[in-house]
Amino acid sequence: MTAAVARPPAASAYPCQAYSCAVTTLDALGQNAAAWDDLSSRSGDAHPFYSRHVMLAHRASGLAAPDLRVVVVRFGDRLEAVLPFRRSYDICGLGRCVSLPYLSPFITATAPLVADGPERPAILVTLVAGLAAASAGRPWRWPLLSVETSLGRDLLTAMGLAGWDVGEVARFWRPVLQRRPDHAAFLAGHPHPSRLKDLRRRQRRIAEGGAVSLETETRGPGLARAVEVFLTVEAAGWKGAAGSAMACRAAHGTFARAVFGAGEGPVGIRADTLRQAGTPLAVSLALVSGGTAYLLKTAYDETARAYAPGLVLEAEIVRALHAEAFADRLDSATLAGSALESLYRERDAVAEIIAVPDAGRGLISLERRLRLARFEGEARHEVRRLLRR
Repeated sequence: MTAAVARPPAASAYPCQAYSCAVTTLDALGQNAAAWDDLSSRSGDAHPFYSRHVMLAHRASGLAAPDLRVVVVRFGDRLEAVLPFRRSYDICGLGRCVSLPYLSPFITATAPLVADGPERPAILVTLVAGLAAASAGRPWRWPLLSVETSLGRDLLTAMGLAGWDVGEVARFWRPVLQRRPDHAAFLAGHPHPSRLKDLRRRQRRIAEGGAVSLETETRGPGLARAVEVFLTVEAAGWKGAAGSAMACRAAHGTFARAVFGAGEGPVGIRADTLRQAGTPLAVSLALVSGGTAYLLKTAYDETARAYAPGLVLEAEIVRALHAEAFADRLDSATLAGSALESLYRERDAVAEIIAVPDAGRGLISLERRLRLARFEGEARHEVRRLLRR
């Protein structure tokens, strides 16, 4: 069932009368496959995590419920924006309900899926009005938002136009890599030449045990085999021992086979395997969308840890990027403290924000919400530190 929500205020700086906003469900949206895929193809460099292919993989694996709510913006029959979301009770609301973009362990960015082009500001003004109605004026706690991209800035601008209070809980800088004209141009003036030298040395050491090769699969039985190799390699390491490898949980294994088994619509798949004399040492699984390859999962043979096979594989993917031009950019899809910080040359500012619609003000100040959210983050960090000890 689709429930209509309010249109943006007439005082908006953009003409939004042609757009409508509603709340639907994941199951209902999935029945409109052509429109969803068309939106993904028109979304420019937006991330693929709210595409039909990825979200239906979440549904097929049981990670997302069929009745998961989704805010959508339409222009007639054409889909212009999509944001899956949920509600939760949260410390930043002092136990009251807040809304959050849908998040799973396999989603590393949460900007809405929005059509690109000159109409984007008007679409976002309409979307923001829909977000306020969908949350009944309650706050949004928004993790993993790229705040310095054009889409991130436009979303925050639309919230400001609607009178929302927005504050940043924390941010980190995710490694990304913009493709140069060739690999030599990538190497020239690299800020971490010692890291590159170290990776070349480690690759030579791997080669002492047998020929080193990079095997790439993008479709068919070869891709399916690469996914199974990844699941096996990951489960054989510390994640398998801890029970957090994808193969250890039925839903996660199902998701891996669904999302990486074959690309659908505008989302492509890439599996890269580093081999030594035919034996897999490391495997990377990526989603390719809008000119960016999102390196979502990597696993390596921990018996070869001294050779850093995971990083050697990442360096070979960089080389392949420049040789094959399979994307314009690589996104590490990591959190703070990634080992790729010494390999990738650019950074994406990723933040957690709290955004409070005008109707939600008054009960708790934005500053207090931010303090509570930061305290929660610090407490979780301390617990993880103690567990690692």
